[in-house]
Amino acid sequence: MIPWVQLDSALTPDGAQELRLKRRGDEFSIMLGTNELMNSRLSGSEEALAKLSCERIAGRRRPGILIGGLGMGFTLRAALAALDGDAAVTVAELVPAVVAWARGPMSTIFAGCLDDPRVTIREVDVGQLIRAEAAAWDAILLDVDNGPEGIVYKGNDSLYGAAGLAAARAALKPGGVLAVWSQGPDSGFTRRLKQAGFAVEEINTRAHGKRGARHVIWVATNGQ
Repeated sequence: MIPWVQLDSALTPDGAQELRLKRRGDEFSIMLGTNELMNSRLSGSEEALAKLSCERIAGRRRPGILIGGLGMGFTLRAALAALDGDAAVTVAELVPAVVAWARGPMSTIFAGCLDDPRVTIREVDVGQLIRAEAAAWDAILLDVDNGPEGIVYKGNDSLYGAAGLAAARAALKPGGVLAVWSQGPDSGFTRRLKQAGFAVEEINTRAHGKRGARHVIWVATNGQ
């Protein structure tokens, strides 16, 4: 069996934990301690996050999409495949090393998508972009942690509380979509989305096609 090789590491934004990039042959993994955050062979639910969102804003002219979390680019590539050439996709990634890994060791996985003219990469907290302007986005896609709880970075908790959801709804255009990826269900988060005024769908999906771990995607529509 080919052994795993650690290629690089980076501290989480609060400096409390370490992210590690590992490779085994052509397979990549990003670890947080003993917890695997993502693997290059398991992309199904992250791709579903983009597809489900883009389906609900289909037909809009010059749609603006904000993706929180670059990861291994699964959500970004799926969004680009689903969107027309007039779309604008902004990706907010808080850890600069993740962007460097995308352009360096994992460049074959990203297949040039960071150079797509529709794409802008911002090395900032996605919450900052959400709060920056009202009615700015047609869709906001969040995959910044393992779900609506800050594990990688506790500051992410602010995205999922009442104030964060109110800010997200204000940042969306009428009929816009907030989509959130999670490793599992969270009835409290579903309730908070509804209390914030969203129409909510909770969709079960799998990590790899019809196989792999069961994940959850919330698709919340702004009815303003």
